[in-house]
This record gives sequence, C-alpha cells and structure tokens, in this order.
Amino acid sequence: MTLLAQVATAAQPSCYSRLTNEWFCGQYLHDRRADIVDATVQHLQITVYAVALGIAIAFPLALLARRLPRLETTILGASTALYTIPSLALLPLLVPFTGLEMRTVVIGSALYALTILVRSMLEGLRSVPDDVRESAVGLGYGASRLLLRVELPLALPVMMAGLRVATVSTVALTTVGTLVSYGGLGNLISDGVFTNFRAELMAAAVLCVVLAVVLDLLIVLVQWLLTPWTRGAQA
Repeated sequence: MTLLAQVATAAQPSCYSRLTNEWFCGQYLHDRRADIVDATVQHLQITVYAVALGIAIAFPLALLARRLPRLETTILGASTALYTIPSLALLPLLVPFTGLEMRTVVIGSALYALTILVRSMLEGLRSVPDDVRESAVGLGYGASRLLLRVELPLALPVMMAGLRVATVSTVALTTVGTLVSYGGLGNLISDGVFTNFRAELMAAAVLCVVLAVVLDLLIVLVQWLLTPWTRGAQA
C-alpha cells in the first residue's frame, strides 16, 4: 500500500465513529476488546454466583416444603411474591443493606431465581416413584442416603430443567444491575442506549444471547453426564 493510500485510509472514519455509527462493527470489537471482556466476565460472575446462591437457598426450602406439607403454600407463595417485585425497585431496596456492590445484584438475582428453583426442586423430588423409595428403605437406606443415592439422581432431570430456565433468566436480569453500576454487559447496553452508540449496544446484546445459550448448553451437558441411565430412553 502506498503512502498516499495509507493516509487516505487513516483519514476515513471508523465504522463506530459518530459519522458512521454502524450497528455491526468489527473495529469496535478490536478497539474496545478489554472493556467487552471485562463486562462479559463480570456478567458471568454475577450469573454464576446468583444461581449458586439461589440453589443453596432453594434446596433446603424444597426439602422443608416436602417434609412439612403445611408449609408448602407459604414457601411457594413467598418465593413467587419475590418475583412480583419489579427489578428496578428491588435493587434500590437492597442498596441500603448491601451497598453499591456486586453482591446487591447477586442477591437480587438469586431471590428472583427462587421462584423457579424451589418449584422445580420440589416437583423433582415428588417425581420419584413411591415404590422406589419403599424399596430403598427396605434395603436399609437411611434418610440421608435415600436422598443422596436414590431421590436426587432420579429427580435430577426435572431439577435441571428448572435450573436451565433460572440460569437463562438470571443472564437477562443481570443487565438490570447497571442501576448500581454492576450490570456486566448491561452497563454497555445502557451506555449504548443513552449515547446512541449502535456498535456497543449491538455487541453487548448479542453477547448476552450467546452467554445464555452457552450456559444452557453447559447445563444440558452436565445433565447428560450425570444421568447416563436416561440416554437410552431418549434415543
């Protein structure tokens, strides 16, 4: 390339400059790679932490609801009531207690995930046939061994289905964390909307979808590895 051509190329505006402002811009991905990677990593961290916290809370609640049927309505009702609180209101309500930190978004997202996780775990445990439980008890299985060796493996497909929905939902809800400056890719989406930065908005939105799909596929893979006895039935 001649010197004149190089000067002419350099003088041309980039595809994400204010003069062009294109939706799809490879140059933006190259120039802002560090910002995009940081936002994606933060989004992934919040999602994983929130789902993990949701599981840690939902599983004992599901066990309690199954053991004490009179509490089932209360537990399910409370977890559902949390989901009715708008996310734009829940995060500011948590700020006085958790501060403008990542944990605010993690806790908020985990609370929303309870609606799906508690129900799916409870239904998964209920899906275990009674005759299987009776046979295990007849073989000398105690309560803990029965739960870990018999009930959980058989309930896993239903539980994993709920986990998939909760995870994808959490990926979407994490973007709302931009209210407290911890929204991962939501920060880029918000900035792209307010500044009419098309390349930033499109890149962040696409990455959110990709992240949700990848996590969903990972959960499917984990389920496939943990439930080898279901492969023949699916085939």
